[in-house]
Amino acid sequence: MKRSDCEALDRADPLAKKRKAFSIPEGMIYLDGNSLGVLPVNVPLRVAEVAQKQWGQTLIKSWNEHGWFHMPRRIGDRLARLIGAPPDSVIAGDTISVNLFKLLGAAAKLNPSRRVILSDSGNFPSDLYVAQGFRDLLDDGYVLKVVEPEQVMDAIDETIAFTMITEVDYRTASLHDMKAVTARAHAMGALTIWDLAHSAGATPVDLAGSNADFALGCTYKYLNGGPGAPAFLYVRPDLQDKVQPALSGWWGHAAPFSFDLEYRPAPGIIRNQCGTQPILSMAALEAALDVWDDVDMGVLREKSMALCKTFIDLVELRCGPHGVTVAGPRDMAQRGSHVSLHHPQGYAVMQALIASHVIGDFRAPDMIRFGFTPLYTSFADVWGAVDVLVRILDGREWDQPQFLARKAVT
Repeated sequence: MKRSDCEALDRADPLAKKRKAFSIPEGMIYLDGNSLGVLPVNVPLRVAEVAQKQWGQTLIKSWNEHGWFHMPRRIGDRLARLIGAPPDSVIAGDTISVNLFKLLGAAAKLNPSRRVILSDSGNFPSDLYVAQGFRDLLDDGYVLKVVEPEQVMDAIDETIAFTMITEVDYRTASLHDMKAVTARAHAMGALTIWDLAHSAGATPVDLAGSNADFALGCTYKYLNGGPGAPAFLYVRPDLQDKVQPALSGWWGHAAPFSFDLEYRPAPGIIRNQCGTQPILSMAALEAALDVWDDVDMGVLREKSMALCKTFIDLVELRCGPHGVTVAGPRDMAQRGSHVSLHHPQGYAVMQALIASHVIGDFRAPDMIRFGFTPLYTSFADVWGAVDVLVRILDGREWDQPQFLARKAVT
């Protein structure tokens, strides 16, 4: 493959026009949208409007006059289309960890005779930490069973209360078969919780078609909602009124402004809200979702796979002699929208890349990771990133004290 091949792919890209909707710093190749998405150009004006005009002038009247109170549900419905969920089944708010705790409690109460939570070692460790805390808090014989990703299907048996699986492995980008795993779980009498942190906005998700029970995800990665943007959760419609929230707050109350002393859950997805939500962050997320209104997820997926394949092909062609190997499946249909490379000095290599304005990240013990966000990543970016990587490896530019010293965030 040559540079001209990447240029030709860019000319034929049906999503190329979307790049101008994002504020990408001049001279930067940004391949870290799987950790923090780029700022959409319409977001600052929207946040300024909410801060200056709504908060600044309308003040508390904005809860009614500007629809603040209904933002979590309104945003949830916009997210639903991107994850294959029906209306009124997704609510935006809180963090992914808080929402996971909520869903752990919901699943446990719906399957009270079992005590085994099944997860895999490709799950994001934070999810495992939350599950460990949940297990220890209950102190009721719950066990968190963690297996290798390829062992998940065989590990689902009649002892499992529910599975807790991240659809796309944050390290290797390996993609679980949501429909198959969910079907197996249901056949064994188990429920499913899916983490879509590395799926939403990167790959087509079909929660309804897969008959998934619960799901959650963040919006600051491929959905570009901003640092610390509100997360979301999904509950299958027929389960919504059966869920008894473990975190029962006034925003999930059936009549929050009656100020009852006893909690009564609201009907449907609303009961999964807890406390007051961060309106400025909600406004940023709502504006960021505008770019998705005309996006075909099938087209997005085709470009995602093409970007990953192009990157992998170039790396294997040009970087193999330097001890670089590709993690995860070679079949693009079985991976998400990022690529991780193994290198013995992965951390230092990534720091050298960042110093050369190619932004990715590092995941221990030896992975340099590159996220390909189809709405704004170009094939020219892919070529340019590999070009810089080859230069750094050829000249051992990574072997410098400033690149070898570990920073707090990797």
